[in-house]
Amino acid sequence: MLTNVLFSLLAFGIGIVLLLWGYRAFLAMLPIFGFFAGLWIGAHAISLILGGGFLADVTGLVVGLLAGLVFAVLSYLFYALGVAFVAGAIGYGLGSGLMQAVGIDATLPVVLVGIVLAVLVILLVFRVNLQKYVIITLTAIAGANALLLSALILFGRVSRDTVQTAGSAIQPVLQDGWFWAVVWLVVAAVGVIYQIRTNRTYTFSSDEYEAGWGLPG
Repeated sequence: MLTNVLFSLLAFGIGIVLLLWGYRAFLAMLPIFGFFAGLWIGAHAISLILGGGFLADVTGLVVGLLAGLVFAVLSYLFYALGVAFVAGAIGYGLGSGLMQAVGIDATLPVVLVGIVLAVLVILLVFRVNLQKYVIITLTAIAGANALLLSALILFGRVSRDTVQTAGSAIQPVLQDGWFWAVVWLVVAAVGVIYQIRTNRTYTFSSDEYEAGWGLPG
């Protein structure tokens, strides 16, 4: 029970930050987000290859940690690459999670949809002059999901084992019923509106990132 409470509090804290301050946090802490993106991608890939749960064995943990370290270093050194890593990871998570949530568990279609959505998200971030709003939307969606997941775990609607087996934080929320899917979208919309209002005159630049992390311009 205590472990569930701690896990819920952690998910709640992450959710609040992403939902309300995701745009600034995403870019200011890019290497940290890069680490978690790499950890998830590496561990998720091993779970698909070996057929086990997410971080269910030592191999998945080791590969996830190594991928996380590589992503973190590259995100630290190269601003644009870090943005692409994290945006792509979120896009892949949304695509694969939605596929699993609607009952499609076959590895190939789940991976393909995840990759397609990851590429689309990266293209939106870089090819269209909407980087700010794409990041706001993605972080608000991720934050809303983390908030709902924390509540579902705390009240016993979803177990930590379910999240681990799914390998995606999105699938357990959507599988608990359409009501939570609606709540998820409403909370995400509130986050998007709040972030747009509070960041109306603020745009994070690569120069600020380099100065903040002590990198040469």
